[in-house]
Amino acid sequence: MSDSETSETVPAHDTVDASVLVIGAGAAGARTAIELAERGVDDVLVLGKRGHGDAHTTWARGGINGALGTHDPDDSWAIHAADTLNEGHFLNDPEKVETVAKQMPDRLRELDEWGMEFSRTEDGGIDQRFFGAQSFRRTAFAGDHTGESMLNALVDRAQELSVPYRENVMITSVLSDGDRAYGAVGFDMDTGEYVLFNAGAVVLAAGGYAAIYNRHTSREDENNGDGPALAYRAGAELMDMEFVQFHPTGMAVDESDPEWEPWSGRLVTEAVRGEGGRLYNAEGERFMERYSPKQMELDARDVVARAIAREVAEGRGTENGGVYLDLSHKSRSFIRERLPRMYERFDGLGVDMASEAVEVAPTAHYGMGGVAVDEYGETGVNGLFAIGETMAGVHGANRLGGNSLAETVAFGVVAGERIAGRVDGPGRIPERVLDGVAKPQMRDLTALAGRDGAHEVTDVFADLQDLLWTHAGILRDEESLRAGLDELSALRESASDMDVGPITSDSFEFAVDVGFMLTAAEAVLRGALKRTESRGAHYRTDHPDVDPDWRRNVYFERADLGGMSAHTGTVGTPSEAVQDALDEGHELDYHQLE
Repeated sequence: MSDSETSETVPAHDTVDASVLVIGAGAAGARTAIELAERGVDDVLVLGKRGHGDAHTTWARGGINGALGTHDPDDSWAIHAADTLNEGHFLNDPEKVETVAKQMPDRLRELDEWGMEFSRTEDGGIDQRFFGAQSFRRTAFAGDHTGESMLNALVDRAQELSVPYRENVMITSVLSDGDRAYGAVGFDMDTGEYVLFNAGAVVLAAGGYAAIYNRHTSREDENNGDGPALAYRAGAELMDMEFVQFHPTGMAVDESDPEWEPWSGRLVTEAVRGEGGRLYNAEGERFMERYSPKQMELDARDVVARAIAREVAEGRGTENGGVYLDLSHKSRSFIRERLPRMYERFDGLGVDMASEAVEVAPTAHYGMGGVAVDEYGETGVNGLFAIGETMAGVHGANRLGGNSLAETVAFGVVAGERIAGRVDGPGRIPERVLDGVAKPQMRDLTALAGRDGAHEVTDVFADLQDLLWTHAGILRDEESLRAGLDELSALRESASDMDVGPITSDSFEFAVDVGFMLTAAEAVLRGALKRTESRGAHYRTDHPDVDPDWRRNVYFERADLGGMSAHTGTVGTPSEAVQDALDEGHELDYHQLE
């Protein structure tokens, strides 16, 4: 319904009621909505800031983990959990890890029943491939377009259940008094109309924050820190934001070439290495023999990324600042069958993967940190949930490849079940929240739209991304991190004086994104400065060793007098079954692929 203005200074807006508001229409949001619908919650509303089915999930290519044992019957959920903890350098929340590992065989079978186009074994089973740092072949896949196929299956299932969906809506604030969430406010990106959502529970499934870096695997308008920033502003804590995964193999290109420049940093899926791809430096050396002679190219992502960075830094890189990834020892038919999207992409750019290597270099790919949540995905703000890449806890200091898609569906089920047992209609937004949060937010958006300023939004956006890559990239130290915080303060000043277009313009959307990015960037810099050790994806050149005393999570909260404060908390212990799997010392023998 359309509300009239309550005062001259409050813009007109539409009000929408829902028992559960799901912010984010990728795999995590879709699976949560499906679970709620199957449990009888019929007034769920899923919001996406893009068209239906156009979510970042589609960019996840390599696979999704689950201990089905298709090829390796000795695999188990406990070994999956042990591999995840090992890869996370034991900063993961063991309970959340076990939740994912236990669920995934059933979740894979469920996706199969819903029509996901899995690649198949000769006898028709769900095929599984090797992925980095995993002890067995447990990564199910659909060629090299797993995320796309998975989201298609989830969307189809949601449509079968008539789950309501609204597209092209951007949420700018969760309505919260710090203790409870009551809904959200945002705007219709097509019409510019403000929308007030009144909800009994709010689920943030809005992605991560890897795109705060200038070289990344996301689209520019995704993974800008929306989810973590929205939760933080609503009163929730963030956790472990310093852990950003730099995927070893993003495309390294000649950025002066207009045909290649848009592809800089785009993901070259780990499946290329999972299917036997080899890394060579510009001198023709298979250099992973120096860094990881046992696991070679399939060692943990942080290990391979740092190895590539060192090869380039020491002068053994390509002209485009990368190394070579070579799959030419495999047949063309094999590559086209197992990696069709990769083959087509490079073929379209004039590179034949069956006869020549491609150039790759590390690229920001995934934020292991995010919103601190309990075992059900609920934040410290009652009724506010965060799942998928928006939440923290599953991945620790470094994510196991294939676990991101797994996390989305596993916690979609867990959060959906929890909410369905508690929600009782949309509720009512208190006047104090309307007056203290909703109305000021709409006024602020009105003031931002069409603002004349000294700085272009795109310049501030790019400067912020450059700042993160320079000061909180693969290699970090105290001096650079402090300099980054100082530069961030200056950028905040620039962000307050941007030249912004109308509310339906791209510049307005990116101006809102800059606000989210500033919050995420500060948490990354402060966390990396506070953590005086090197662990997983976080590498301090001035503290290069793992410090056992730093087996702690770093939490970020809003200080009473403004600003961001950080404190630490202890990590839990694995169950007996997972500890037994850890003690057994399972490990991939890479040379099975040779």
